[in-house]
Amino acid sequence: MPTLLIVHHTPSPNCQAMFEAVVSGATAPEIEGVRVVRRAALSATAADVLDADGFLLGTPANLGYMSGALKHFFDQIYYPCLDTTKGRPFGYYVHGGNDVTGAVRGIESVTTGLGWRRAAEAVTVTGEPDKAALERCWELGATIAAGLAD
Repeated sequence: MPTLLIVHHTPSPNCQAMFEAVVSGATAPEIEGVRVVRRAALSATAADVLDADGFLLGTPANLGYMSGALKHFFDQIYYPCLDTTKGRPFGYYVHGGNDVTGAVRGIESVTTGLGWRRAAEAVTVTGEPDKAALERCWELGATIAAGLAD
């Protein structure tokens, strides 16, 4: 059974709402045969990544960059997973108070280095996520999970 690994840093109610919408989409009843594993960024390991067939990443934009927790995750898994996980699909979401540009650039840079394949449009939100933003998060989760189910 394919495994979707959701790695997230969820320190705020806004990030929590986005995370819950992503998980809801990824675990939608119509998507069968995909195991969804959730890991906080500070506890996710290279073994988790090596065991997964696809990835969803979530982070706040902090001080113009991805959270330190997600950066720590990437630092821990980069070399152990570099050759083995090339080509695996991923998606991500970012929440910021007013700008997410640096966080997006950082995630794109690291995942390009890993050779991961972006399989859905990123969801970026500034301010409080509205209904449309949460629907995009749900669709992100569903899209990545459904891609693994095929």
